[in-house]
Amino acid sequence: MVELIPLRNETLGDIPSGVKTPTYDRSTLSAGIVHIGLGNFHRAHQAWYLHRLMEMGLAKDWAIVGAGVREHDREQRARMVTQNFLTTLIRLDPKEKSAEITGSMIDYVSVEDGNRPLIERMSQSDIRIVALTVTEGGYYRDPATGLFDATHPDMVHDAANPDRPITAFGAMIAALKLRRNAGTGPFTGLCCDNLQGNGGILKRTLVSLARLSDDDLADWIEMHCSFPNSMVDCIVPATGAKELALVQSFGIDDAVPVTHESFRQWVIEDNFCKGRPDWDKAGATFSPAVHDYETMKLRILNGGHQMISMSGDLLGIETISGCMAHEHIRAFLQTTMKREVLPNVKPVPNMTPSSYLELIEGRFSNPEIVDTTRRVAFDGSSRQPGFIIPSIRDALSNGQPIDGLALMSALWMRYCLGTRENGSAIEPNDPNWATLNKVAEESVDDPENWLHQRQYYGDIAQHHSFRDAFVKWAICLAEEGVESTFQTFLHR
Repeated sequence: MVELIPLRNETLGDIPSGVKTPTYDRSTLSAGIVHIGLGNFHRAHQAWYLHRLMEMGLAKDWAIVGAGVREHDREQRARMVTQNFLTTLIRLDPKEKSAEITGSMIDYVSVEDGNRPLIERMSQSDIRIVALTVTEGGYYRDPATGLFDATHPDMVHDAANPDRPITAFGAMIAALKLRRNAGTGPFTGLCCDNLQGNGGILKRTLVSLARLSDDDLADWIEMHCSFPNSMVDCIVPATGAKELALVQSFGIDDAVPVTHESFRQWVIEDNFCKGRPDWDKAGATFSPAVHDYETMKLRILNGGHQMISMSGDLLGIETISGCMAHEHIRAFLQTTMKREVLPNVKPVPNMTPSSYLELIEGRFSNPEIVDTTRRVAFDGSSRQPGFIIPSIRDALSNGQPIDGLALMSALWMRYCLGTRENGSAIEPNDPNWATLNKVAEESVDDPENWLHQRQYYGDIAQHHSFRDAFVKWAICLAEEGVESTFQTFLHR
């Protein structure tokens, strides 16, 4: 039985020698960033880049203060406080596993109703960046138009109660009001979610929400704050029993370890109103062409994840690597990407669309990354409009094939019926699951009914070539099943 060392500041010297520990003195760190939505991805990605800078003796006044606005954030904070905000990162490489402990996070704001502690922390002058990872569907947008949804109950609440907001955006606005009134000045809002033009989306949400209660403050935010676009990339599975056992195999007692692949990428627009860390010295890229990197990643990696995860879950395959080992799922991914997606993706420095597809196929196939199909298929109502529909729209505009993308959309409808091919139930896997399930059931005999959800499909539902292909594949899936439909698609 391996003796476990509890992860805390005072035990870092006792951590087994094979595990890297911070070489910098954490007591000398001071805060510069508040990060809202502090989950596994942030700790494996943005926090890691900052940790690397600190290992170089840099960015010691840019340490991270974690934050959250939901009930589950209270539990996360309690676990992190116990271990002095340290995180064990375990790199899952097919050749070998390795572990390191990162220390770039130094605090976690108390999670309270009304979010007063968060507002007050963001209002202090040492905080120069407020970053977010709150999921693609968390920005209160109409999925079809991309415009701000002022009718959402959360936005209605925060507009009426600007001093006691329930959302991260309401809290940011309240903090900016305090900063403006005190002469502290603005901060940079840094979105780290998988959204095309995510900086612009964050800006629109903040300014639009502020304008519902305070026009002058909205104008001030729009004029003085900055919102750089960014593209983030690293596959980071959820933490479960397997990951907890894995960290213990390294001799560490960590309640919230994080596993991740060896690949990381972070491309950022250099637009920071209050300064920034030199993340590029740790491997990030500052570029004015973030849009091209975003398109490549969102269309190929995130879109590819949607294609294989729903297919795999319908067939009872539990992991993404298991999907890649399935002959027809992998062929569906390759064929659709090469014919219908890649032609509308621009190359970026040192990477063509075809070479990126080859790269992600290898990443998806890594058996050490136990990333579940259920996790990756979550929130199709945000991810289909974000990752699949744009490829359909471009292909239709350019007179290109859309057969595989139409099949992907039919697979989404089939997934929302809530049963696998073997008859087992798919538990609700979308914030809008009840509505999606109802529409899917109503569309079994009339598949075109599914396309009437204009909040997802917009005007492409009226395009006869897409509509006809979608109906054809929806009927095929209903009559022949997923496996036979894939064979028909691949041998047409």
